[in-house]
Amino acid sequence: MITALPARPEKNAADAAAGGWRSGRFSPRVTGAPQRAQGRYGVLRMRDHTIPDTTARADETDRVTILMAVWNAGKTLDPQLHSILDQTHANWHILAADDGSSDDSPQTLARFAAAHPGRLTPLCGPRNGAARNFVFLLREAGRREGATGWIAFCDQDDVWLPGKLARGIAALSSLPEGQPALYCSRTWVTDFDLKARRLSAARPRPPGFRNALVQNIASGNTTLLNPAAAQLVCAAAQEVTELVVHDWWVYQLVTGAGGTVVHDDEPTLLYRQHPGNQIGANDHLRARLKRIGQLLRGDFREWNRVNIAALRASAHRLTPANRALLDRFAAAHDAPLVSRLRLLSGMGLYRQSRAAQLALWLAALLGRL
Repeated sequence: MITALPARPEKNAADAAAGGWRSGRFSPRVTGAPQRAQGRYGVLRMRDHTIPDTTARADETDRVTILMAVWNAGKTLDPQLHSILDQTHANWHILAADDGSSDDSPQTLARFAAAHPGRLTPLCGPRNGAARNFVFLLREAGRREGATGWIAFCDQDDVWLPGKLARGIAALSSLPEGQPALYCSRTWVTDFDLKARRLSAARPRPPGFRNALVQNIASGNTTLLNPAAAQLVCAAAQEVTELVVHDWWVYQLVTGAGGTVVHDDEPTLLYRQHPGNQIGANDHLRARLKRIGQLLRGDFREWNRVNIAALRASAHRLTPANRALLDRFAAAHDAPLVSRLRLLSGMGLYRQSRAAQLALWLAALLGRL
């Protein structure tokens, strides 16, 4: 669970941390390794994919519903809310579900809603953890907003850079209408005072369902769904009963349905690290050793069991090829060693680094897949 931490950044902290990205002005070019998203809608090559400079946009008809799960956010909540208020894309509304906080988080939400009418709707969450709170929010968004708008996920303790929403919308705006698409990005990883900035891990390999089955690269705090993907995910939220984490499931669902994923090398927020992070940045030795420990004690196998069940609940939304891939992965999950290795070797599953790929095969050898 996420716990309260002190610190409110100065007004220009986000601009200073952006390394030159000020007041929504940023380089329109996506840098980094070429990436591809495969599905029924074809291949998106990030080498040639440019993000238009949205500072000149006058039309803000793209409405974004921001889903924020809250629990004991403390003093980190107000800076996050005000970083949303400072977005260059102004057509947004927050659905914030408090999951039974014992601090003043509900009062902070109420004060913001009163000070900025029409900007935030406070809700009472299911009081059953962050993943179920986000599913609750998706169901609420589907009921309240219908299938007409965009959806962004929001953590309670980050600070968004001013052009975050505008950049994500621009990245997906050239895709065909009706094509499910997900935007995500790197982040500036910071300490809880928003200092000691470093870039989150790069994602050198292309996004896709074969990656999503065994690894999440779509960090929820950066994720934006276009209307088609929002409709897909809201509908699937009615079918799912258990999740590991909401963002991994969303990445699996969008790629499994043949949608497009755009991963941007440009960071779009300050990702505050502290002992209460539910997941945290997996970009240093101690965090990686912790993940290896989780794999060895069987956590990865349990996560896969939950993910398989969640995807099977919405299997009719996947492409035929990805349904077959899911069935093969499920068979490998339960198969004895020789059959498990044979099934896995023919699936083409991959993670983003050699070490992570090695860990995948180690999990298979040890019966922890």
